[in-house]
Amino acid sequence: MKEGLPVFNGLSAFPLTPMKGEDVDLEAVALLVSRAARAGVDSLGILGSTGNYAYLSPAERRAVLHTAVDAADGVPVLAGIGAVRTRDVLGMAADAQTAGASAMLLAPVSYQRLNDEEVFGLYERVASESEIPVVVYDNPGTTGFTFSDDFHARIARIPRIASIKIPPPAQGEVSSRIRGLRAQLPHGTSLGISGDWVAAEALIAGSDVWYSVLGGLLPAHAKAIVDHVRAGRNDQALQASEELEPLWTLFRAYGSLRVVSALAEILGLVPVTSSLPLPVRGLDREGRERVAGAIRSIGLDV
Repeated sequence: MKEGLPVFNGLSAFPLTPMKGEDVDLEAVALLVSRAARAGVDSLGILGSTGNYAYLSPAERRAVLHTAVDAADGVPVLAGIGAVRTRDVLGMAADAQTAGASAMLLAPVSYQRLNDEEVFGLYERVASESEIPVVVYDNPGTTGFTFSDDFHARIARIPRIASIKIPPPAQGEVSSRIRGLRAQLPHGTSLGISGDWVAAEALIAGSDVWYSVLGGLLPAHAKAIVDHVRAGRNDQALQASEELEPLWTLFRAYGSLRVVSALAEILGLVPVTSSLPLPVRGLDREGRERVAGAIRSIGLDV
């Protein structure tokens, strides 16, 4: 890594931020975070997309973050700080540092679509005014902004930019995308993958870290894949991922947030009523039945 910055590797678990009516369920937040921490994840991504950060007020985000850092019991926490205005991003960054986060996760959120110079200026400003590392969150499906590999490399040269989190490449392009981007990034910049269904292939191809939705709810299943890759058991890593295909199919069909929300409810980890912030709604009856069937097929009790 760049001098003075921590290493970002292995399994970074992204727990759900469940709701209870119109309020954040901090008890459930603590349960999910501590559960993942005890399973041995390498870091915890709090207030990412699975953490519903865009729907929470600054006060709610501070409460979630403090709860999560306490529950993490020393496991490093990456805090999502995305917001529409730079002023608000800087406020979230200050909150993250005060709460004891080890790093920050920043997507270029905007109502008006941003251009490259506006996005570069955002990362440059946040990194220059922060004391902890920043992870670039590349999520074009929600931000409307598309990073090129050249632009990733340019942003990665900013001091305190520690890791690049990319979305899942198209089928058949995972290895080439990882290797191509890796070749352009400055030495020591961590490269991370999201899109859980491609994680095993991406880790084998050289991704340093898996920023995992599933890891926030079923950390042992996600950790098994990472452990296989670390030990050089690539075939077993791919097989372990293939065994989770019933869930991956639903992730692709419904979006991972709605699926893990239903999964958490079905497993009794959050209240049975919808755990998502309105206007976002959970899966309908058919979708929940499909989730229940999928988790039975991977050996979980329902």
